[in-house]
Amino acid sequence: MNAPSPYVHPSQGYPQQQPGFQPHHQAQQSVAGISNQFGQMAIGNQRAAHQNLSTTNLVGLPLSPQELFEMKPPEILLPPNASFSQSPTRNADPSYQRMTINSVPSTNSLLNKSKLPLALILTPYRSLKADDPPVPVVSDTVIARCRRCRTYINPYVTFIEGGQRWKCCMCNLSNEVPQLFDWDQEKNQPADRYQRAELNSSVVEFVAPTEYMVRPPQPPIYIFVIDVSYSAINSGMVATAARTLLESLDRIPNEDSRTKIALIAVDSGLHFFTLPAGSTEPGMLVVGDLEDVFLPKPTDILVNLVEAKAAIESLLTRLSDMFKETHNVGNAMGAALQAAFKLISHVGGKIVVLSASLPNIGPGALKNREDSKILGTSKESTLLQASTQFYKSFAIECSRSQVSVDMWLFSSAYTDVATLSGLPRYTGGQTYFYPSFNAARSEDALKFAHEFGTVVADPICLEAVMRVRASKGIRMSAFHGNFFVRSTDLLSLAAVPMDQSYAIEIQIEDPLSAPFVVFQTAVLHTTAFGERRIRVITLALPTTSSISDLYANVDTVALATLLADKAVERSMQAKLEDARDAVVNKLVDILGTYKATMTSSGSGASPQLVISENMKFLPLLMLCLLKHVGLRQSTMIPSDLRAYAQALLTTLPSQLLLPYLHPVFYSLHNMPKECGTIGDNGVILPVPLPLSSERLERHGLFLIEDGQNIFLWVGRDAVPQLVIDVFDLPSYVDLRSGKQTLPVLDNPFSQRVNAIIGKVREARRGPYYPHLYVVKEDGEAALRQWALSMLTEDRFENLPSYNQWIGQLKDKVNDKR
Repeated sequence: MNAPSPYVHPSQGYPQQQPGFQPHHQAQQSVAGISNQFGQMAIGNQRAAHQNLSTTNLVGLPLSPQELFEMKPPEILLPPNASFSQSPTRNADPSYQRMTINSVPSTNSLLNKSKLPLALILTPYRSLKADDPPVPVVSDTVIARCRRCRTYINPYVTFIEGGQRWKCCMCNLSNEVPQLFDWDQEKNQPADRYQRAELNSSVVEFVAPTEYMVRPPQPPIYIFVIDVSYSAINSGMVATAARTLLESLDRIPNEDSRTKIALIAVDSGLHFFTLPAGSTEPGMLVVGDLEDVFLPKPTDILVNLVEAKAAIESLLTRLSDMFKETHNVGNAMGAALQAAFKLISHVGGKIVVLSASLPNIGPGALKNREDSKILGTSKESTLLQASTQFYKSFAIECSRSQVSVDMWLFSSAYTDVATLSGLPRYTGGQTYFYPSFNAARSEDALKFAHEFGTVVADPICLEAVMRVRASKGIRMSAFHGNFFVRSTDLLSLAAVPMDQSYAIEIQIEDPLSAPFVVFQTAVLHTTAFGERRIRVITLALPTTSSISDLYANVDTVALATLLADKAVERSMQAKLEDARDAVVNKLVDILGTYKATMTSSGSGASPQLVISENMKFLPLLMLCLLKHVGLRQSTMIPSDLRAYAQALLTTLPSQLLLPYLHPVFYSLHNMPKECGTIGDNGVILPVPLPLSSERLERHGLFLIEDGQNIFLWVGRDAVPQLVIDVFDLPSYVDLRSGKQTLPVLDNPFSQRVNAIIGKVREARRGPYYPHLYVVKEDGEAALRQWALSMLTEDRFENLPSYNQWIGQLKDKVNDKR
């Protein structure tokens, strides 16, 4: 018999298994069961194209978080002859492209009847971890496309007339097979067409020939616009940014030595830096006229990274010291943006803005409009809308000229994230926000340096356009994400950031008679190494005329991603309460329709609340959304924090969005001994707990994380040995709460806890490096409340617990009859 953990309080004895939560081995079995039931994205070639619908009652049903995090989309059951290819990659992996329903209704009336939204969730440029397969590249420039609908050849076309022609899977037109399709140009010999990547892989990248270019591919161009006002210098932002950029120069994409770079410093004036090739001495030119900015010596300001590297390094080494005595509190960011745009509008590129104060002078000047009296009222939404049209108009102008803008915002005061995040929203950029940033705290400097260094070094896709095509009778009807809609269905992205997500809603315009339909996303872009390429992602789904089949095929995570997007958009266009009401109404519509159509009680009152087994987490995820900082009813959430949360809700890919909505909660003091050690898949993590404070024990150590922040909760009765082993302090009394770096100590428990924190920070895609906060059970009230707000199954402020929420939904569904 094992001895009890040394961290369990002596009065507690062995840790008791909590009721309603499965032990580790049972949880694994149930997860395996659900995985077997739904499978992965493989295609069941010999099975009927119908999922088995299983109904479950949510009242009193305990939910396993591990099951949620390991849940796969329902298996795609295509007809046996849908594809000639038997490749396991012939249908899109959900990390690139997934649908809210993995079976497409044959009529729009069926879709409307089900109350389910039909939409694609796209992450066309997801980063690759070490064990991820690379995207195949077709480099022979032989690109076969349908003459009528312009679909790219893929595993779902049909070869006819002895292989001389192919029939399009979208519009059924017969097309000629290109002459060199069966020829290996490298080896100069015949090739087997059925080995071609585009006929076996759902995600493929074509090297585009010259007819896909309106001009030669542009070089990567980066303009760094850096706030050097008093608060930017004083917070250490400028010094940290300059040092990180200096250390990252060799990691900036520059394979063909064409990359260009410029730096513009801004306070109440604009400071341009001349960086002549071969020189080690940068010059500074100051422009004070903000209304009609002119560019002095533009050819010496925007320079080749290789040729001017010595001058760039010299400038970055000195940049912070140049302004260290400043008392200038001006920030002419609007004028600096206009200058940067003038510098690169003829070519395109990326403007990277680092700002630590509110733009307050010249074009685009903003005022502090934060008003605590209207937080939590119907007027709060006005704080989440842009306060001026300047930045949106500027962003649209940037989009036309293939200029993308990233905003890195730091502040101890109001920054108007809501207005400034409009620049990335319309240009294919991203917003990053560091409230109360102070580089004197090593944790702040490390987080920013890690994230900034990662993004600067990311492969960059420039001057991109994205279009989704689908089988005849299907239309793309609404678009959500950071881009500009150039025409009815052509999305313009001046840059395509890694791991950014987009959602596209779909309508069934004409009845679908084919047994399956195809959706194909194409992104035409320029790579960092000067090639024009087309990334093509193909997804085939069966059609159905059965409403039960629709419910059985819902991908709950994709559906939650879409509903989060739509809720944020609603809050920007109307009011926050309208957005919250829309979430509740949509959920009640789905639950009510399911009950009316799929159960014997029909529209009568019922003591149960039922839904299909694959959708059982949807009400929980919607409660998490309603309790999220981006939407929660509260008088305490500053508008900058809310606006940034909304920017993340609308751009994070599903892998990051799921924990951002439903945080992960681990018990560390009594975790199994293998947790925190290395297993077959890296560091072994504990089984996640339900998000309820009932799980917190007064002698325990717990970790709560949402991908953006990590909380280490320490119970007030934590035994001294635990505090010594983890924090190197004699007792709980000596422990301070707040943002910290955990020491790595010479004992196994410290090393296991640090390994788990490291895994949490590195396991997911994206640049984010979460802060670690130590939270004492009887410590700082605001920090305790923040950590407890993550436990979304509890009552919080005026919002219900999960069990109360299920009861409310049951009553609303019964009232619909």
